[in-house]
Amino acid sequence: MNLQLSVGMAANPRTWALFDGRVRPDAIDLVPSPVFASELFWRQLKFADFDVSEMSMSTLMMARANGDDRWVGLPIFTTRRMFHTTILVRRDSGIESPADLRGKRVGVPEYQQTAALWTRGALQHEYGVHARDLEWWMERVPTHSHRGAVGFDAPEGITINQIPVDKNIGSMMLSGELQAVVHYIVDPNLIDRSTADLWHHPDIRPLFPDPVAEGIRYYNKTALLPINHGMVIKREIVERHPWVVLNLLKAFERANDVAERERQEQCAYHVATGLLPVGSQKGLRTQLIRHGVQANRLVLETAAQYSHEQGLTPRLMTLPELFAKSTLDQ
Repeated sequence: MNLQLSVGMAANPRTWALFDGRVRPDAIDLVPSPVFASELFWRQLKFADFDVSEMSMSTLMMARANGDDRWVGLPIFTTRRMFHTTILVRRDSGIESPADLRGKRVGVPEYQQTAALWTRGALQHEYGVHARDLEWWMERVPTHSHRGAVGFDAPEGITINQIPVDKNIGSMMLSGELQAVVHYIVDPNLIDRSTADLWHHPDIRPLFPDPVAEGIRYYNKTALLPINHGMVIKREIVERHPWVVLNLLKAFERANDVAERERQEQCAYHVATGLLPVGSQKGLRTQLIRHGVQANRLVLETAAQYSHEQGLTPRLMTLPELFAKSTLDQ
């Protein structure tokens, strides 16, 4: 008899094989729902809509630190990115380097979100710019935000202003009311409100002139490829059916293998057709996206360090507090 589980995920190449049925967990029937991450996390925190779901790593740490034990973390990491390289600034803001962000008005969808956590960590540890040096403006309103769902208040010394409901990050960037933005999001969902295409607007540019080069520099120095989202499962399910944990982990690893194989095939095709230079495939063969606690220990422990440093969690969270016991050696 198979166990049926409802799953909420933002579809991406690493999970497509689970959505379309090419990969199925042993003895589990998944009922997947594609939900944009911003809305998904709020719905889980507020209403616990899904048995299994993607979850912000920052929010998972905060929830566990504050005694919310409804969820057990699974070391399945669906999205990763060099988030500080995506900062956008107004051309007339006088911001030419990270140091120039001090004293500036900076928009952020959600102060506690993992993308902002990693961005603040990079600004602090790479450039000496602390969160308290910036004036933060948050788009998501208390009733529809992770902040509201977990009861988060601004840490001491941090200014977080609420963007009015008749405005958003995009409109305030274009009007000059904001001078920079961390992790700009445009997506029709219940949480995010911005609609302007800042990436192609003549008044807006990336903070880093060559974001790819900055990402390579950061990775070569730190060995960090920041984790954004993990997965969680309801604790009550794990207590009744502990075997589901490793079955789900194995299924997501198989889906990741499918995505990696397709990526390699695409790279080989692009080299063969001349879209990529000969020899580039060697560097692209390295598999950077892996699941499991052991392969990601440095990144996970760094995220926990940043969370505590930034006042999001009252103490340093440990990995056994976040992830199912049966996965800690995986």
